Amino acid sequence: MAVLSAQVLALIFGLLGNIISFLVFLAPLPTFYTIYKKKTSEGFQSIPYVVALFSASLLLYYAFLKTNALLIVTINAIGCIIEIIYLSMYVLYAPKTSKMFTLKLLGFFNIGCLGVIVAVSLALAKGANRVSLVGWFCAVINLAVFAAPLSIMAQVIRTKSVEYMPFTLSFFLTLCATSWFFYGFFVRDYYIAVPNVMGFLFGIVQMILYFIYKNAKKDGEINTKLEGAMEQKEGIQMNIEGVEDKKFSSIEKPKSAAAHKPQDIETGNV
Repeated sequence: MAVLSAQVLALIFGLLGNIISFLVFLAPLPTFYTIYKKKTSEGFQSIPYVVALFSASLLLYYAFLKTNALLIVTINAIGCIIEIIYLSMYVLYAPKTSKMFTLKLLGFFNIGCLGVIVAVSLALAKGANRVSLVGWFCAVINLAVFAAPLSIMAQVIRTKSVEYMPFTLSFFLTLCATSWFFYGFFVRDYYIAVPNVMGFLFGIVQMILYFIYKNAKKDGEINTKLEGAMEQKEGIQMNIEGVEDKKFSSIEKPKSAAAHKPQDIETGNV
């Protein structure tokens, strides 16, 4: 009964993980809509998508080696397709330097590293040992996936702007990590469960940063506008004072002339 309950719970959390993971893969859609609308990917990072593609590819290989891992196969196959579409759009609209950097990353991770892992696992291990070896690789790479947004988090702190860190992505990333942790726990696949603990923690930190800095840019703009309004007000006051000074000067001159006129007459009479 306990085994059946664990299997049922694993199925529930696995299906939930598939659904939420699919939403996580779709979360960057607003980002790529912005890239499409602006016709440039400048300001956005490609590292998270490159690492996500690498992770999905490696997990797909792991799922093929492992028995009864259909739920891992389905979501990672879908993830690979979605990430390839994202990266294709990114490279299409990226500046030359970003484009070359992204292509080098793709070559390094998704051709070089993935190829080495597949070759080593096939050459040095068999059966359960091969699954364990690839599982360790998956655990390490999953940690890298969850740590990949650290560069964006640093950018948020530096610029005090959450423009390049969508809240939806952080939110669904946290839910996704929670679901896959419980799936791994109930099927006793700790190569899946353990990295998702870190994924949960990173997701929480990202959401905290979002709420800290979400209004920082607006507040800065308001302060700038207030300072500009004060400077404009001071300028108007200075102009008014200048006009009043001229007015008083023009009024005083005739009085001065009138005062001197009798003296001139008297001097003339003498």
